[in-house]
Amino acid sequence: MMAGSRTISSSLPLNSMGSTCIVTDSYVQFPQPSFLGRHLVRIINNNYLVNEQIFEGGKDLRANDLPAFPRPNNFPQFLIPTGDQIRGYFAEIEEEHSCDRILAILTSSQLTPFFAQVKEALTTFSGRVQIQVIDSQSCSIGLGFLVQSAVEAIQKNATFADVELLVRSLIPRIYAIFCTPGLSYLHRAGIVDLSQAMVGEMLALMPLFALEEGHLTPLEKVRNHRQVLDSFQEFLDEFEHLSHIALVQSISPNSQDGRLLREHAQDSFPKTPFTEHSINVAMASLFGPQTTCLFVVESQGRKNR
Repeated sequence: MMAGSRTISSSLPLNSMGSTCIVTDSYVQFPQPSFLGRHLVRIINNNYLVNEQIFEGGKDLRANDLPAFPRPNNFPQFLIPTGDQIRGYFAEIEEEHSCDRILAILTSSQLTPFFAQVKEALTTFSGRVQIQVIDSQSCSIGLGFLVQSAVEAIQKNATFADVELLVRSLIPRIYAIFCTPGLSYLHRAGIVDLSQAMVGEMLALMPLFALEEGHLTPLEKVRNHRQVLDSFQEFLDEFEHLSHIALVQSISPNSQDGRLLREHAQDSFPKTPFTEHSINVAMASLFGPQTTCLFVVESQGRKNR
């Protein structure tokens, strides 16, 4: 396999009469890791170069294998696929599975170039399968929520057009707040400049960002976990009706903060599911393994923020 290639995770065979399947990328994290219809989802897993070793599809690579504050000589590399490789991934789905419609729901185009690469590659894709590509304007749990919602609609026999419409209607209802101490990663991603990254890490700052319309917007810089917790609680207090709350924790989570945040969420939204997840390799490679983020999904039909 070429260094820049990706692998599509295996799954159960699809209905032999043809069906819709969902393609997503390796930044995805699911609110419910095992859900009905999981076999309809194909995940294109990235390859990584870490300490001069290639990890194909991220296999045997964990988030805590990545340096918290990398330097140029040990920066993890997210290997970029070629247009031919991207077309090959979709051709593989068409060839190996009886899937005649593909809905590709991908991480925000403002955070990673993969969405643009897929769109460009598919302009010359010659397969028979119908493909629609959606910019989720999110990542991690936000992306996973959209994928799970699409699968649920497919299982209820929704049309391809209706599934796409559902996903697009949910995108504006997903919000997130990030705490990302590893500013070197954000500099590498083009989100902050080099001087900001160097000063922030030198002063041990804990910058907070909101994920808005697919890109990170700076909020404030705090100095300790207590202030991060306060900001996360204030973020929750901006909403009135939520259908899901998810905490994605760093490789060194503060269990007390997680417990206090859960209690605050349950007091404010007693009927809303609250799930906790460890950051995955793709997210850690983009934002740094010390990143913690909180995702919320506003209830359908309500938009009071």
